Amino acid sequence: MRHGLAFAWGGLVGILGGLIGLGGAEFRLPVLVSIFGYRTLQAIMINLVVSLVTVFFSFIFRSGSIGLTNLFENWPIVLNILAGSLLGSYMGSYYATRIQAPTLNRVVVAFLVFLSFVLLGHQLIFDLTRFQLPNLLKFSLGWIAGGVIGIFSSMLGVAGGELIIPTIVLLFSVDIKLAGSLSLAISMPTIMMGLFKYSQQKRLQELRSEQGLIGFMSVGSIWGAWIGSQLLKSTPSSVLYGLLGGILLLSAWKLTQHQGVK
Repeated sequence: MRHGLAFAWGGLVGILGGLIGLGGAEFRLPVLVSIFGYRTLQAIMINLVVSLVTVFFSFIFRSGSIGLTNLFENWPIVLNILAGSLLGSYMGSYYATRIQAPTLNRVVVAFLVFLSFVLLGHQLIFDLTRFQLPNLLKFSLGWIAGGVIGIFSSMLGVAGGELIIPTIVLLFSVDIKLAGSLSLAISMPTIMMGLFKYSQQKRLQELRSEQGLIGFMSVGSIWGAWIGSQLLKSTPSSVLYGLLGGILLLSAWKLTQHQGVK
């Protein structure tokens, strides 16, 4: 029953990941804590593992719709934000293991609420792309934004796609769907850096007893990512962002109601 539930939730979150270009960790984290009863730090590490699987396969599945040529043409954007996110990811995993669980929970809730407003206000953010910035300023802001995103990625077990996508669109005037695939390319190394840091600290050993659940959730995520990528062409982005913003608010509220985290 527990593994079946993990597969189902993995599939549902994977659909969102494949559809918009996310690892889906923002939705998975409240599920791991509230439904499966994991401690916050343990949920974060599981989240990173499953997010890596989701991001990898979402990138592959979406490549057919977006086109590898478009992705390769925008490699400077990927490298720019990635340079900051790798450094931030390394720093974030260090601080996550030194923060009390209640404090970490509050950070998670605040992050979810912030992301919900980013999503719900996406039209205003994307309208700002009409302002053209000098290239040096663009890439400087991209590096700084990548660092902030990397810190949150490893601290909260998320890929940070909801922040990466608006950053790419706002700074570099890239189409939203293409930005989603570029976000996946940035997220993969960022997540791996977070996992590497936790591995150095011997924290990943805590997940050995959870390999079954992680496996079922990962397989469900692959299945969901494929479905989401097939829906990519037919779903209006404005509807998606409004829906996801509402889900994030609900997830944040559910996490504040959870009393079993220690």
